[in-house]
Amino acid sequence: MGNIPNKCPACSGDMEIRLLHCPCCGTEIQGSFLLGRFEKLSGEQLAFLEIFVRLRGSLKDLCAELSISYPTARNRLDALIETLGFDDCKKQAAKQRMEVLERLKNGELTTQEALALLQK
Repeated sequence: MGNIPNKCPACSGDMEIRLLHCPCCGTEIQGSFLLGRFEKLSGEQLAFLEIFVRLRGSLKDLCAELSISYPTARNRLDALIETLGFDDCKKQAAKQRMEVLERLKNGELTTQEALALLQK
């Protein structure tokens, strides 16, 4: 058994599972099932994640094991985080900070109000 393909070979769209089959009794369940977070990872990303976890999150040790530079490791980790969908909160927080600063610039907020909003 191989890994579940997560991208369409024809158009590169996201794949979904439509049929589950039990090889023991032949039961089949048909529907629309989304792939989990980790099924969205490429083979390279999954291997990177496995090494990262085995090394207890040490990018320094990961760099040494893979013979890559720290910026390369950091970029791969950032791509992994994005693929897993964990950067949405970071992007939303950055957007909210920019909105507060824009409101401050336009005189809609005092410095104290903006500071209070940014500290939340």
